[in-house]
Amino acid sequence: MPDRGGGPSGPRIRVGRPSRRIRTLLMTLGVLAVLAMLFVMFAGFWTDWLWYRSVHYSSVFTTTLWTKIGLFFAFGIVMAVAVGVNIWLAHRLRPPLSAMSMEQQSLDRYRMGVAPFKKWALIAIAAVVGLIAGASASGEWQTWLQWVNGVPFGKKDPQFGMDVAFYAFDLPWYRFLLSFGFAAAVLSLVAAALTHYLYGGLRLTSPGSRATAAATGHLSVLLGIFVSLKAIAYWLDRYGLAVKSSGLKSADNWTGLRYVDANAYLPAKTILFFIAAICAVLFFATLWRRTWQLPVIGFGLMVLSAILIGGLYPAIVQKFQVQPNEQAKEAPYIKQNIKATRDAYDIQDSEVTPYKGNYKPTGKDDSQRLRDDADASASMRLLDPNVVSPAFQQQQQVKGYYQFPSTLDVDRYKDQDGAEQDTVIGLRELNIAGIPERNWINDHFKYTHGYGAVAAKGTETAEGGGPKYTESDLPARGQLSAKPYQQRVYYGEKTSQYSIVGGPQKELDYSEDGSEKSYSYQGGSGVSLANPINRAAYAVAFGEPQILYSGAIGDGSRILYNRTPKERVESVAPWLTIDGDAYPAVIDGRIKWIVDAYTTSNGYPYASRTTLGDTTADSLTDGQRAVVAQQNQVNYIRNSVKATVDAYDGSVKLYQWDEKDPVLKTWMKSFPGTVEKKSAISPALKEHLRYPQDLFKVQRQLLTTYHVTDPGTFYTGSERWQIPSDPTTKSGNAVPPYYLSMKMPDQKDRSFSLTTTFTPNKRENLGAFMAVDANATSGDYGRIRLLKLPSETPVPGPQLVQSKFNSDPVIANELNILKKFGDSEIEYGNLLTVPLDGGLLYVEPVYLRGANTNYPLLKKVLVSYGDNKPVLEDSLKDALDVVFGKKAASSGTENPPGGETGKQKPSDQTVQQALSDAEKAYEEGEKALGQRDLAGYDEAKKKLKAALDRAAEAARKAGKPGS
Repeated sequence: MPDRGGGPSGPRIRVGRPSRRIRTLLMTLGVLAVLAMLFVMFAGFWTDWLWYRSVHYSSVFTTTLWTKIGLFFAFGIVMAVAVGVNIWLAHRLRPPLSAMSMEQQSLDRYRMGVAPFKKWALIAIAAVVGLIAGASASGEWQTWLQWVNGVPFGKKDPQFGMDVAFYAFDLPWYRFLLSFGFAAAVLSLVAAALTHYLYGGLRLTSPGSRATAAATGHLSVLLGIFVSLKAIAYWLDRYGLAVKSSGLKSADNWTGLRYVDANAYLPAKTILFFIAAICAVLFFATLWRRTWQLPVIGFGLMVLSAILIGGLYPAIVQKFQVQPNEQAKEAPYIKQNIKATRDAYDIQDSEVTPYKGNYKPTGKDDSQRLRDDADASASMRLLDPNVVSPAFQQQQQVKGYYQFPSTLDVDRYKDQDGAEQDTVIGLRELNIAGIPERNWINDHFKYTHGYGAVAAKGTETAEGGGPKYTESDLPARGQLSAKPYQQRVYYGEKTSQYSIVGGPQKELDYSEDGSEKSYSYQGGSGVSLANPINRAAYAVAFGEPQILYSGAIGDGSRILYNRTPKERVESVAPWLTIDGDAYPAVIDGRIKWIVDAYTTSNGYPYASRTTLGDTTADSLTDGQRAVVAQQNQVNYIRNSVKATVDAYDGSVKLYQWDEKDPVLKTWMKSFPGTVEKKSAISPALKEHLRYPQDLFKVQRQLLTTYHVTDPGTFYTGSERWQIPSDPTTKSGNAVPPYYLSMKMPDQKDRSFSLTTTFTPNKRENLGAFMAVDANATSGDYGRIRLLKLPSETPVPGPQLVQSKFNSDPVIANELNILKKFGDSEIEYGNLLTVPLDGGLLYVEPVYLRGANTNYPLLKKVLVSYGDNKPVLEDSLKDALDVVFGKKAASSGTENPPGGETGKQKPSDQTVQQALSDAEKAYEEGEKALGQRDLAGYDEAKKKLKAALDRAAEAARKAGKPGS
């Protein structure tokens, strides 16, 4: 016999086996590599467990983990068994002898190649599809928990009479089961068909029968299961019509049944259900008849019926029944959509009241009454939290490694007389980029926390136009610290890096009088690094090997991470949607971050959907203030949870705020003990709770359309509003809502409110004014009031009012004078709108940012009321006095009888001298500020104001614009 090796016979060269030492080394390296990979996988799991345990929410971790594991194994095993059994059964039903055809002969080599590995191939295929299916199913853990723990809404949909919980909790789970069933049926069918083909049960080109009787019966059963699932899908599609989105002329995100759905699609789905059920029976019948003739005919009829009944018939109904009289046909369904949408977004009790908006004083006494009412109507917040952050940064940063957020927060605190005062507040947080010398020790051990709150009155400014601080300096002193509080800020909106505290390495607390104060963290938060396993796990998880061997870590060392309030709340309650604006409050000796959280659903029948990311965006939205959406498209939302995060120890508390919300009750059943009852909220905390901005923005977007409750008016869209763009910026984005203490026409006293304006669709005049009572201690908390302006007598909206300010020649001249000094820039603050005795009062602070300073100072106040001439004055009091005729304007010129403006020229020398004095005073102030000479700084500010006033007066008397 020839040598099959292809070479001559002779002595063979043997390759020696590796020595025992090398084999041992290779095995050791292999074992170590496997252990290293396992430890990397373990590190992520272990650090997550340690973190949840450190915040005392380990039940959230374990419940989520076991739910995912349970779903993974349950559905993974089901899928693996389904596919594996069908492959085994197809192999078992193979014909004993394959036909002697070219097709089967070419398959012989594949059968021979697979034969030695049949068992392992079966196990491998089943394992792969099981792993994929299990991983997919584990992602549905929230759907499972809601289905198992669902609480009834107590409201039924008008078409089927099913509780809303069926659509919110049950239907999503049934749809997942159905999609899983389809996947299992299709994979089993494909696997069985391939196996039958490989072993001769199916023949594509061989003469005679194309399939054996056994293969025919097997595949027919699988096809019968698939068609049965299709029948179930048709039946569920009937209910799905109640949460289906479609377009309507007056509502882009319309959800729910329309006339064509109720009268064409619904009966079509019912008929198709029965056709699919009959077709499935025909497939199952092939077990006895062994022919595909009838089931194939039935399947073809089902497909044809789906085209004709499910597609063509509804199109005919829409074309010939609905379109000729669409408004009348859709009216009942529009009514149901309006009711469901208003209920789902909690705007069902919003009140729309007609409001004139163009009141004109009838005389001097009437003007005096308006002037008095203006003081009582609102506490005008002149300090704009969106503008004054640079002033906080410049005056209160103290060190480069501290920072304030770009947009500060508005809260309420009581003044020395016990009266509630609108307050602008921010925390002095750590700025990692400002550390003088960046290294691992400084970044993570020495500079670990910010220090103190800084607050200023919202309605007043200091002399010179800067914030009038009620809490300032380092350590903080003032109104808030009258009762000592823990000022260290270890957890904040800007604190994103990890820190290691409490060990041998001391932290920098703060600097005072040129010396650094050290500190060692005493809080109980964070994870202990005393355990070498923990250190190794965090070294791997954070990719920082120094954590494992650094001498700066020892007994008592703890690692702090996940330090922003939104991160912490979202981690302990992953089923919540987090508001974009967490805000700080000093409560009972601690700084607490208050975080509003929402429960949402996408399955409220008939309620139109909204996209949270788009709806909550405005001219101030940035990465820090964007809503953290647990799901972006929703059609149900409630501010069901108020959460707090302690700025020192990071402890998280969740409080049930909406006690009626069934979605929250469902999650409380799923995660018992994680949410405390509403009664656990302390009175001190409740005083600082407020109506959340993102919910308000969602509601105002819906109310642009759904303030209308009449189906006919809703259909025509004639009363549709829009949210105006912010007139104080050039971004073109929506105007943000403003917190303001004010009273609506039906209120006796002022209340802390959240306000906004609307304009008619594609017009700039004012359409409506909206306010919600934002004071959590008020009995009217959450009450939405809408003042609807008349369309026949247009009232200027925000853009027109801003144009009115900008185009007034006297105001323009005055602002030009301000801008001439030091090449300064004008910045406009929030344009506040306040209803006042049938009219609308507009107030806008004007800030001046000099070329040599990086923060704005309040210099003027713009005021407009009705048809009165807009005014620009040094203070709100003066502006109100002028606009209501109590005193003459301090700027501008009087028009003589001939109507021509006076043209006396000012002395350039006088103006220049005043401006020179102002520049000198400004430089003195900057020098004093740099030396922390507050007395010198105040004196320089007085000189600066006096010089600017002289320059303005000289220009005013001479009537020379822009001098």
